[in-house]
Amino acid sequence: MAVYARRWLIFALLAVGFFFIALNGDIYNLTSPPTLTWHVLLRKSYSIVAFTLVGAAFVWASGVSMLTAALVVAAYSGAIEIAQHYVFPGEPLGWNVIDVICGGIGGVLGALIPWVRVR
Repeated sequence: MAVYARRWLIFALLAVGFFFIALNGDIYNLTSPPTLTWHVLLRKSYSIVAFTLVGAAFVWASGVSMLTAALVVAAYSGAIEIAQHYVFPGEPLGWNVIDVICGGIGGVLGALIPWVRVR
């Protein structure tokens, strides 16, 4: 398998894996129990880390710019928000917007990791 094909495969596996994790309520409750005072902040922090990994893998596979990575990962975050709307209905639109912004931040941070630019 060519090097670039492997990079795209790694990116795809990571993106799909995090997508399904984001739709798993048990994982949400295990990693940031609602009984914690700061559970929402904890979830947003986790999401930025996950989006950073997805963004880094995307840039590593594609070689795109930081802006493109931010937009693609924000769109990926938006897709997660749409899926979560059906799995966990009732989240206010404001939190959806914040989550998409977290995706964009993760895309930028992922593009800033030095090794992702090695081609």
